[in-house]
Amino acid sequence: MTLVLVFLYLPILVIVLYSFNPSKNSGIMTGLTLDWYRKLFHNAEIARTLKNSLKLAAISVPTAAVIGTLGAMALARRHMKLQGFMEGLTTLPILIPEIVLGIALLIAFTFIGRFINLQPGMTTMALSHTTFCIPYIFIIVKGRIAGIDPALEEAARDLGASPRRVFVDIIFPLIFPAVLAGMLLAFAMSLDDVVISFFVTGPGAQTLPLKIYSSLKVGVTPEINALSTVMLCVVFLFVAISQQMRAKKT
Repeated sequence: MTLVLVFLYLPILVIVLYSFNPSKNSGIMTGLTLDWYRKLFHNAEIARTLKNSLKLAAISVPTAAVIGTLGAMALARRHMKLQGFMEGLTTLPILIPEIVLGIALLIAFTFIGRFINLQPGMTTMALSHTTFCIPYIFIIVKGRIAGIDPALEEAARDLGASPRRVFVDIIFPLIFPAVLAGMLLAFAMSLDDVVISFFVTGPGAQTLPLKIYSSLKVGVTPEINALSTVMLCVVFLFVAISQQMRAKKT
């Protein structure tokens, strides 16, 4: 296990180390500098793609949170036919290889585009990211709902509370940390997605990971290393906060 972890994380540490390298030659370490980070934060193209990534996450993650939370409540509190099948379908986007899901979404949007004006761009990107973000929120929220004592809801109803009042005053406050944890994890997944975005993107909708991918065609520069380091820190931060919030409620 130690060898596996070293194999996985050593290249990441190398990227972080070379982001401080003054030399443009990534094979030679000549010292330490922050010049590449300064150039990165003054790069207008990077700022534009970062804005697209944040805009995309701001649209897709809240939408996925609503759908995933409602779906988790329905499947956790209702016993219906084919419930296991429905749960499997909900989590399927996590299990399907991203390249297969990206191709499937591209075909779906192409077919829909025959009937309505749906061009590849921010709309198709938002729909795609919402699709693969839903399972992350669904799984976390469903696990939290399963741990809530049903007697709390029954007691509230016995006291005359309507289903809406039970949800607003009892259920939602209890599941809110799980919803927020799922949103943070979904945000991290949306922020660093490349494969699915590659298939459904359009003019003017390039995201930050796609910018990095296109830049790699001309070689890995220290500026790309710096950008990768910043993205790693942001993603690790969101995942750590998400895990911490889940741990406090388990």
